[in-house]
Amino acid sequence: MSFLLRTRVRVVGRAASEGVGPLRPLMGCRVRAGFPSPADDHLDAEIDLHAYVVKRPAATYFVRAEGDSMLGDGIHHGDLLVVDRSLEPLPGRVIVIALEGEPTVKRLEQHGAAVWLVASNPRFAPIPLAGRECEVWGVVTHVLHDLLGRAP
Repeated sequence: MSFLLRTRVRVVGRAASEGVGPLRPLMGCRVRAGFPSPADDHLDAEIDLHAYVVKRPAATYFVRAEGDSMLGDGIHHGDLLVVDRSLEPLPGRVIVIALEGEPTVKRLEQHGAAVWLVASNPRFAPIPLAGRECEVWGVVTHVLHDLLGRAP
């Protein structure tokens, strides 16, 4: 695992803007994903989505996911990933990593001394990192998924 921590983290894309976008209403209740229940009819507060998903603006960037290897983690083709370069790539975290120059998103796993990249779609085999050139680009913190299928 130590070789991952010694790698340089290369900036991909531009860092998130320091500006604050417009605030949006936040419902004062939670929405059940099971059987519906009566909801409150009022707004409790406002939420700035940028401030909610970007904790460290200078270390955060956005990137689009491609492919279906991470479906089990709720990452679909075209989803927008929020990636924080300042977080440590610990086992169990979903990371963006350049593997032999090719960027990919996978879950980092460690079994004994062996470190692997693991897809959450069982159609994809784990990838051992031993002896491979790799560069961690950050830890995925949020996934923005378009339910209407309009994401570019």
